[in-house]
Amino acid sequence: MAAIEPMEQFMIQKIVNIPSFTIPGVGVVDMSITNSVFFMLLTAGLITAFFLACAKRQLVPDRMQAMAEMIYGMVDNTLTGGIIGDRGRPYLPFVFSLFMMIAMMNILGLMPGGFTVTSQLAVTATLAVMTFALVLVVGFAKNGLGFFKLFWPSGMHPAMSAFLMVIEMISFLIRPFTLALRLFGNMLGGHVVVYIFGSFVVGLGLFGLSGFGLNTLGLLGSGLSFAMVLALTALDFIIALIQAFVFSALTCVYLNEVLNLDHGH
Repeated sequence: MAAIEPMEQFMIQKIVNIPSFTIPGVGVVDMSITNSVFFMLLTAGLITAFFLACAKRQLVPDRMQAMAEMIYGMVDNTLTGGIIGDRGRPYLPFVFSLFMMIAMMNILGLMPGGFTVTSQLAVTATLAVMTFALVLVVGFAKNGLGFFKLFWPSGMHPAMSAFLMVIEMISFLIRPFTLALRLFGNMLGGHVVVYIFGSFVVGLGLFGLSGFGLNTLGLLGSGLSFAMVLALTALDFIIALIQAFVFSALTCVYLNEVLNLDHGH
């Protein structure tokens, strides 16, 4: 029987091999299309096609247009509007794009033959660093050096405030790590568990068919494992959407801190 390799599903593999080239001062650049790149391109293509198909401007929307409006309204009212307020409207396109991209990449990873792009730490780290960089740029653009008031607790002894400021700054600086690891860990862990139970379906099924007597109990175990695979897959689908929502919600929370710094939020 073949060995169980739950991490094999996350391996990067080349689909289209493109000759690499060298950029002076940078090094060798490989432009080959991997499974990760392919599913990121597929994500962008599907999202674009979905909203182009929904852009009908009908007074009475059909199902697709109603779904698109519902998703947009959820991000607008619950995330940017609900967390940041009126000042969050300019950042709605970024938050909406972030939510749609993460949700679509997560869902495509659950499809047969799919690849979970968000199971790659390099991808989630890039999204987290991009979000953190936006928060820093907006923070300094809106507040100047007053941005550092975010870390200074008021109404306390200066010595205690200075001590807490160090802790607050450390907490602030680890945000991109927690953003990246949360999304990466949830998607990786869920797929590993489903893979392991899927291997139980095959292994116990073959064991049950290999003989009589107690061996037939393997069929029962295989059936139970299959039920677990179905349940975990449904749970993974919910987690895929929740993680996209959580990542976007935390982005709004971080933006709210720097946009409404003068309001004491």
